[in-house]
This record gives sequence, C-alpha cells and structure tokens, in this order.
Amino acid sequence: MTARIVSLHIYPIKSCAGIDLAESPIDRAGLAGDRRWMILTAQGQFMTQRQWPAMALIRPAITADALELHAPGVPALRVPLDGSQLGATVREVTVWKDSVPAREESAEAAAWLSRVLGLDCVLVKLDAQARRPAKPEWVDRWRGNHAELAGHFAGDHVFGFADGFPLLVTNQASLDDLNARLAARGEPAVPMNRFRPNIVIEGDWEAYEEDHTAMVSAGEVRLAFVKPCTRCPMPNIDQRTGERHEEPGRTLAGYRQLEIGVVFGQNAIVDAPPGARLRAGDAVDIELDF
Repeated sequence: MTARIVSLHIYPIKSCAGIDLAESPIDRAGLAGDRRWMILTAQGQFMTQRQWPAMALIRPAITADALELHAPGVPALRVPLDGSQLGATVREVTVWKDSVPAREESAEAAAWLSRVLGLDCVLVKLDAQARRPAKPEWVDRWRGNHAELAGHFAGDHVFGFADGFPLLVTNQASLDDLNARLAARGEPAVPMNRFRPNIVIEGDWEAYEEDHTAMVSAGEVRLAFVKPCTRCPMPNIDQRTGERHEEPGRTLAGYRQLEIGVVFGQNAIVDAPPGARLRAGDAVDIELDF
C-alpha cells in the first residue's frame, strides 16, 4: 500500500498553536522543535487547552535565533534560542506521571503569557539532559507483536513535552469520514488541526485503516504505530478562536469508542538515520498489521 504525506506540523509550546511545515528534520524524538517548551501555572501545574482554551490563540514562530510569541491584542515577544535568558537552576516539571528537568525562560516571557492567559504562569524549556522515554508498556507490546521489525526500534525513544509519544500520525480519509458523519447530523466540518497531528497521510489508506497498520515508512524513515491516540475534549476547541463546542467529540464518541477510550489517530515511535528529513508530498509505504 502506498500513500503520501499531506502535511507536517509542530507545536513548539505544548498546547499552543501549531506551525505548518513544508519539511522538517526528524529523529527519535520526533519532528525538530516539537513541544520543547511548556507553560506552567505559578503552582507548577502544566497547562493545556483542556483547562485553558485560550492557549490556542498563542501562536509561536521559530526564527534562526528566537522563539517568537504572538497573540491577539498584544505586541509580539522574542525569546532567544541561545539560552541566554534561561534560568540557571534546573527544576523538575511534571507531565502527567513523568518528571523531567526544565529551565524557566525569562521573566518577560512569564509576564507576556500571564497577560494573555489571565493568570500567573511561566514558560519552561526542556533541559538538554532530559530523558523522557515513550511509554514502555506500549512500545514493548508493539515490539513483541512485530519481532521482524522490532530491531529497527530497539532502545529508548526519548522525546519532549508531548503527552506520551514522539509523534501523532493521522489519516485524511478518517477525517473525511468523520466530516461526512457530521454533515449527516447537520454539523459543520472540522479541520484536521482540531486533532493536532504531527503528520497527516492520505492515499491508498481507507478510513481508520491506521488502526490496523503496523508501520509506515518514507524512504529510510520508519514510524511504528504503537498506540491508538485516545481523545480528550480538546478536538472540540476551535483552534482559530479558542471557543469550545460539542463537536466533533460527540459524534466521534458514537462510533470510535474502543476499550481504551475514544480514538482518533496513532501515536508513533521513530527509526531514522542521522540527518533524516520528511517533506510534505513524500511517498509513504504502509505495512498493515494483519
């Protein structure tokens, strides 16, 4: 089976707006620059759109030397990439059940975010020494079920502040099917950005066939589908406005409820040679899991 990469996306700050890419370096940690920063409350809780949907309005951009922050009604802010404004002290931050070292960005970044979000918060950057492996129970299960492929994915798969894995891959045909179901209920279609994928694939791949896919590859880059992505209410948040809706979650829950939860997309781990890149339009080979 063959298909192609439709689009690539990174989310430099966890739960803030994404950046659409024509191409990207990729390694075991996923696409370069994905979820390397995270916003914390003053009490140290990591923040997401689940509780603070206005985070969708924070639009990061990465230049040669800075992370730029943009939001409606406030001047943009530049956060240097060279670490010159990072705090000297490494602190442990928690993402779900994982604790990893991070450093606070500048007081100016904290003040900017606090103004936009309406509460005291700070911006932290993943420390260079952080090692947060993808969920071993799922990775080991996949390896056990795919002994002929497991050698490509040996060792840890360390990543940043994403929920649990280096990559999220979605199928355009699955979104098309969801939107057909929404239309049948008189509801408007939703864009793929509601699901915040890193890689979107279309082609010779039927709706939800990703559920039965072991691996996809683009050239020398291999992606193992180790866990279906269970969906929280975040797909109900309009990524342009930050407004909450009942859809597509209500419709999705009516036919995509699996044992682990409501599912859309696949979490993946990566095997890639040094210097590997992915590009929108790249051909993809699909290996089904039957």
